[in-house]
Amino acid sequence: MKQRALYFIENYLLTVLIFIIAKLVFMLCNQDGHQFTVGDVWDVVIHGLSLDLSTALYFVILPFLVVFVSVYWRKKVILINILRVYYILIAIAFALAFVADTSLYEFWQFKLDASCLQYLETPTEAMASVSWVYIAIRVVIFLLVALLMYKAYLLTVRRLRTVSPQPTDWKSVAYGLLAFLVSVPLFVIGIRGGLGESTTNIGQVYYSSSQFLNHSAVNPVFSFLASLEKSSSSVPEYKFMEEDERARLMADIYPTKSIDTDTLLRTKTPHVVIILLESCGGIFTEDIGGRKDIMPNLNRYVHEGVYFSQFYANSYRTDRGTLCTLSGYPSFPKSSVMKMPSKTRFLPGIAKSLRDVGYRTSYIYGGDINFTNMRSYLMTTGFDQLHWQKDYTLEEQHSANWGVRDDITFATLYEQIAGFKSNEHYFIGYSTLSSHEPWDVPTHELKEEIPNAFNYLDQCIGTFIEKVRKTPQWDNLLVVLLPDHGFTYFGVGEEHEMHDHVPMLWLGGALKEPRRIDVLCNQTDLPATLLGQLDLPHDDYLFSRDVMSRNYTYPFAVHTYNNGITMKDSTGFAVYDLNANRIIVDKSTDSEALIKRGMAILQTASEHINRLGTN
Repeated sequence: MKQRALYFIENYLLTVLIFIIAKLVFMLCNQDGHQFTVGDVWDVVIHGLSLDLSTALYFVILPFLVVFVSVYWRKKVILINILRVYYILIAIAFALAFVADTSLYEFWQFKLDASCLQYLETPTEAMASVSWVYIAIRVVIFLLVALLMYKAYLLTVRRLRTVSPQPTDWKSVAYGLLAFLVSVPLFVIGIRGGLGESTTNIGQVYYSSSQFLNHSAVNPVFSFLASLEKSSSSVPEYKFMEEDERARLMADIYPTKSIDTDTLLRTKTPHVVIILLESCGGIFTEDIGGRKDIMPNLNRYVHEGVYFSQFYANSYRTDRGTLCTLSGYPSFPKSSVMKMPSKTRFLPGIAKSLRDVGYRTSYIYGGDINFTNMRSYLMTTGFDQLHWQKDYTLEEQHSANWGVRDDITFATLYEQIAGFKSNEHYFIGYSTLSSHEPWDVPTHELKEEIPNAFNYLDQCIGTFIEKVRKTPQWDNLLVVLLPDHGFTYFGVGEEHEMHDHVPMLWLGGALKEPRRIDVLCNQTDLPATLLGQLDLPHDDYLFSRDVMSRNYTYPFAVHTYNNGITMKDSTGFAVYDLNANRIIVDKSTDSEALIKRGMAILQTASEHINRLGTN
């Protein structure tokens, strides 16, 4: 029995040690842009230990059962072979989790979770952010890590090899049964994290004001497993408060009718073009980020059009941001509504609203239109024509990692506008893609690759605007430029209010005059604001506000990320982490009330989306 007990203890401690080593490697590999000390490393290990201890118990259940069975069964070779196969599977799973978590954090800025599985449906698009060399290096590392872990686990099996299978007697039966009966409740208590009401969760390891240190403490295997139950065709119910309080907080903050709208346009029937600029956070612009060199054209156009200076993105991913912009629908921390066709077919859309009054509608995207269920979403929300990667030559299709380069797709947009017929009205949506990892753009104006990619995007914008300005269509054209989401750069992450502060700019001959609109607003407000300018109803956009209407009386901006909420209004800015269940950034005179309002919005939206299509 002693050898069996030592085997089990060694196996458990080895698993915990592997989790700790993975944390250290994670911190080392992702230290760029994150300051930490040796003391911080120690704190990460200590605070993350409770989650590691609980998670490790999941993976010693089978070895525990093998130890128990070995007391009664004499076929030791079969049991050891079962363990060999199990350790191969565990080594592969752990290695995959550690390598993926460490590699993806650079791009995602959150821990590994089940959302990565959604991108495996279109692997080519999912891997477009990195080179094949990058992938090959990770594959080699994965194989080496898996091999090392497998060898380490095999060393613990040596103790079972020394256990001679003896005929069972009543004494060994009693010892084995007693050990089993005592161990099972200990397993249950250890896995759930104690006897209290709160069970093991990611938030228990959060201890710092630095999200990087909190994320470092999180066990990626637990993070992935815990998120599996939430990755479905529905959004988790965010139940923060009772119905009467939720209703009170939501009263009148999303008016669905326009009253005495301040008119920005010369016409009620302009041609409309909405351009979603990939990752174009305000940090790269002069007005928000103080950078004159990166996007000089956009900086100049700010003074030539209608510029919304206090405009904030709702989400952190293209699929979320696109839906927020075109459907005026909120984003969720861990769920992508675009990937839920059963829900998106019931959503409103700018294209649908304009098509209903006679507009012809089309969408341009240089990438794979099937990525993140984009095709289904665009078509069900009113776009009749889709122009995407497969509509270009083979050479153009591979002009960039993500697909067709921006200068090529901007040229397509120009050609479509130049072809507008005078007796028809048109609406075009367009998503750029070159300002995205791995930043493979054809120009090299700036030394740093990230600013250089946005400088290239700016050149494309400038060339396009100057060309289309010379067409007869310009006089009746409205071009709306805005990002799909913000971008983490130079340490400006989700906990910083500049992260989601993005530019929205309206250009074109359809405008009355240049103006600067300083009212606080969201991406989701574009549909109601645009339709209000066109004197069209927007009653079905329940979470979109006409910010130029007289009844827009409570300006605020809400944003969700994985896994948190940010809110901004006249009282200031606050961030709430849903893992830690606490406010992690308090820059408001009343953060509690501000975050409470954000919770009410998230609760209302989650209830609405889960009811959608069920009646």
